[in-house]
Amino acid sequence: MRILIVNGPNLNFLGKREPEIYGNKSYDDLKNYLFDYAKNNNHYIEIYQSNHEGEIIDIIQNKYIEFDALIINPGAFTHYSYAIYDCLLSVNIKSLEVHLSDIYKREDFRKISVIKAACEKQFYGKGFESYIDAIKYLNEEV
Repeated sequence: MRILIVNGPNLNFLGKREPEIYGNKSYDDLKNYLFDYAKNNNHYIEIYQSNHEGEIIDIIQNKYIEFDALIINPGAFTHYSYAIYDCLLSVNIKSLEVHLSDIYKREDFRKISVIKAACEKQFYGKGFESYIDAIKYLNEEV
């Protein structure tokens, strides 16, 4: 399976940003973890990260046709980016939303996902394993 993974703002600051919530592992640790999992399970993945909403949209629109599915961690864009929501609706690809933390046990504004309705399912609250749960779900659904 070919999976496009797109990460939003501040993921590149993993290990530095709120380690009590996100842990001490870095963004490179996350990428290596996902690449290792993909290799060991016969998947091909590409991983992108941007702090810029328009760049995330460009990545999805330019790359989606090459993949079987999309996993997106929109970061803070989760809570207000109707532009990413519209982008996800405009591309014909199975999309899953992922979060490292449990957004439903955090600040009230984080409990709102405008992206959720454009995705088939959400995975959250398990750190790096949230991504693995999403990939395992894709194995069953695609």
